[in-house]
Amino acid sequence: MEPSHSRSALAFAGFAVATSAAAVAGASVSRPGRWYRRLEKSPLNPPPAVFGPVWTVLYGLIATSGWRVWRAGSRKALGWWAAQLALNAAWSPIFFGLKRPRAALADLALLLPAIAIYARHARQVDRPAAWMVAPYLGWVGFASVLNAEIVRRNR
Repeated sequence: MEPSHSRSALAFAGFAVATSAAAVAGASVSRPGRWYRRLEKSPLNPPPAVFGPVWTVLYGLIATSGWRVWRAGSRKALGWWAAQLALNAAWSPIFFGLKRPRAALADLALLLPAIAIYARHARQVDRPAAWMVAPYLGWVGFASVLNAEIVRRNR
C-alpha cells in the first residue's frame, strides 16, 4: 500500500534533508586550500568549478532514489541507502579535513560496493530508483581513480 500524499511529501523532505546534510558535511571542509593545490594530481582531474554542479545533480538523484525505495517499502535497500550516504559524507572530512588521501581511498573502497549493493536492492523494488544512482556510481568510480592517482603521485 502506497503512503498518503502528505506522508510521502514529508518523507521526501526527510530524504532531501538527510542528503543535504551529507552534502554540507562535505562542502564544509572541501574548500581546496594550499595543501590540496600543492598535491600532484591526474591530468584527468576536472577543474574545481565542475564539482559543485555535478554533486548537486547527484545528491538530488540520491535523495529521490531513496524516497522512491522508501515508498516501495524495502528496508534492506534503505539500510544500504543510509550506509552509502554515511560513507559519502565521510569522504571529504577524511580527505580534505584530515588530509588523509589513503584513508579517503579506503572509504571509497567501501562506498563503491555500498552504492552497487543499494542499486541491486533498489532494482528489486523500483527500477527507476536503481537507475537514478547509476551516474553516482560512475562518478564515485571516477573519483576513486582521481583519489588513487593522488595517493600514487604524492607518496
